[in-house]
Amino acid sequence: MNTSELFRDFMQGTYLVPLLIVPLSLLFFFLANLVFKKAIIRIRASIKERAVPFELLAWPFRLFTVLIGLGALLHYMPLSTDLKELLRHALLIASIIEFAWLLMRLIMVVEQFMLQHYPTSSSQSEESRKIATHVSLARKILNVLIVLFAVSGVLMSFDTVRQVGLSILASAGIAGVILGFAAQKSLGTLIAGIQIAITQPIRIDDIVVVEGEQGRIEEITLTYVVVKLWDERRMIAPITWFIDRPFENWSRNSTALLGTVYLYTDYNVPPDEIRRELERIVASTPLWDGRVVKMHVTNTTDKSVEIRALVSGRNSADVWELRSFVREQLVSFIGKDYPGGLPKMRMEMDQSGAGASAAGIDEIA
Repeated sequence: MNTSELFRDFMQGTYLVPLLIVPLSLLFFFLANLVFKKAIIRIRASIKERAVPFELLAWPFRLFTVLIGLGALLHYMPLSTDLKELLRHALLIASIIEFAWLLMRLIMVVEQFMLQHYPTSSSQSEESRKIATHVSLARKILNVLIVLFAVSGVLMSFDTVRQVGLSILASAGIAGVILGFAAQKSLGTLIAGIQIAITQPIRIDDIVVVEGEQGRIEEITLTYVVVKLWDERRMIAPITWFIDRPFENWSRNSTALLGTVYLYTDYNVPPDEIRRELERIVASTPLWDGRVVKMHVTNTTDKSVEIRALVSGRNSADVWELRSFVREQLVSFIGKDYPGGLPKMRMEMDQSGAGASAAGIDEIA
């Protein structure tokens, strides 16, 4: 092809349109990017959740504009039919993947917006923890569905795969039964995750006792639950555990709890004095929430009196500290005001009995 033919093709539009599309696409890309940044600034200024990561949408949005430009450019490129069809198919696959990526990032942004709008660390906590659990599990479920649909869409874009899919459609029931038996544990775990999301026996930041370990629910996924223990360790429990086995949830309806302190004293310690001291102790600390302070003599033995102090706190951490504080103060009070108030082992010597025993021993000898 000589220069005159190239010039003629250019003037007839064979290369003119693609050459015009390239700068127009670049202009559209920069304008769209500028509009995107301005929109983020406007949205962030109009809401109180300033830390929402809208920037997560930046690269998916840029790729979206690039694919639009490539699609328009490919339509006017003077390429062979086979090559154009191959590039169009590749562009379709890229579009499916990009759309799935954009949706996943959008869901992540919505999740962060909800979590910041309803912070679980504030004192409100009940409704916020419900919403946080719903949103977190919903994002994970939607991500799984989006990936499945994206993979299905990519595979169905190939004619051979589509034909194979149509040919095995009649045997889908049998295949489903076989897969169900083969993956029943995985399916059970997935169903348990969905059940947890709906019924919510546990929520984010719930205080639970699992396998004798007390901790806080830190993360809930579709397959496992992360429990942050009191000493900063993490217990990873399968999510089916919280469906199949009993466990303690200390913040199911409220974070407020009752705590007990047991003391064992001698009979000469007056319970009324300990009761008054207990009331004075809890009134002097902000750890007490003002709801419950009681004292009972719960048991007596031949050696001691069992005294139970019952106190209340706003959450498990406050109750733990309050119990320790009350225990220390009561021990100090008994030791100071009633030095003989600790349990004693009493023994009596029966003189007549001792003499009889000695006589018996002499007789046997």
